[in-house]
Amino acid sequence: MSDLTVLCVTGWCRNGSTIIGNVLNEVPGFFHVGELHFLWKNSTGRGVNDLCGCGVPLTRCELWSTVLPVGRPAGVSADAHAEAVIRRQRSRVRTRHTWRVLRRGLHDDEIRAHAELMTRVYHAVAERTGARTIVDTTKIPGEAALLPYLDGITPYYVHLVRDPRAVAHSWREPKQYVYAMSAARSTAYWHGFNLASAAITRRHPRRSVLLRYERFIADPAGTVDALLRLCGADPAGNPVDGRRVELHTNHTVTGNPDRFRTGPTVLRDRDDAWRSTLSRADRLAATALARPLFGRYGYRGDGPAGDGPGGDGPAGAGSGEKRGDGSDRTGQPGGADRVPPASGSGR
Repeated sequence: MSDLTVLCVTGWCRNGSTIIGNVLNEVPGFFHVGELHFLWKNSTGRGVNDLCGCGVPLTRCELWSTVLPVGRPAGVSADAHAEAVIRRQRSRVRTRHTWRVLRRGLHDDEIRAHAELMTRVYHAVAERTGARTIVDTTKIPGEAALLPYLDGITPYYVHLVRDPRAVAHSWREPKQYVYAMSAARSTAYWHGFNLASAAITRRHPRRSVLLRYERFIADPAGTVDALLRLCGADPAGNPVDGRRVELHTNHTVTGNPDRFRTGPTVLRDRDDAWRSTLSRADRLAATALARPLFGRYGYRGDGPAGDGPGGDGPAGAGSGEKRGDGSDRTGQPGGADRVPPASGSGR
């Protein structure tokens, strides 16, 4: 197998990964798969939606209908295969398993089987699309930690963080197939997922970057330039012109329902709707439960710190991190660990 780059976006949901992934999807040689982890769950009716970003059910999509059989043993139905994949995901690569994957790698037959499947699927997508870089916005750190063990895959990581109050605002009401969540619950998950994401990027500092969503909306073109350079791509392929980008139909497995939008798109320049929608109690919950990461990621009581070039930097800078435990979307958030402050420039 030839080497393939996977640009993996980690962090908690509602962090802006869908729009960033779809912008990168417009770069020649890049392909955004959305949240690949949910391919088997969603394609068999076990998830919250079964549509590809192209608007067609995954099982009838011109891409995913040909990828879904990859790795399925002969004589095994699609439903039985999906059940086996989901079982392995839940037992081996949930967010709470991140530290075990980092420490022990391919430690048993189950995780080796999952690594083999993901290897084959990533390469199958590349073969069918001609992509040299696959953008995966799954945001489950257990899956992200497994990437270095996949044959022919070179992973790069974007730890994407968004103000927990803005995230809580985004979770306030259901949105098409996405359910609602309280500010307290959202922020508890925000904390656990970001702890696990930081553990991964600290393990691979030369191939990782810590990015605040606020930095992206302050300078979308410059941010995309930096992400392209991170994984060795030519910034000349950057599709963003000022704040404008032309989005075409994509083949995302799932993600924010806005993934279905196409055509000329103006990228927002503000992310402060939470100031008028969150109650004082919800603001306090989001701020308190996000500590100590809240301040260390550059946020403060009246909003994010400055969004200039110093606002973000290479992941993994600073001292070591105490081990802890996060959660996945069906588990319980873990406790608080220390994450060192970001340093450096936009990359």
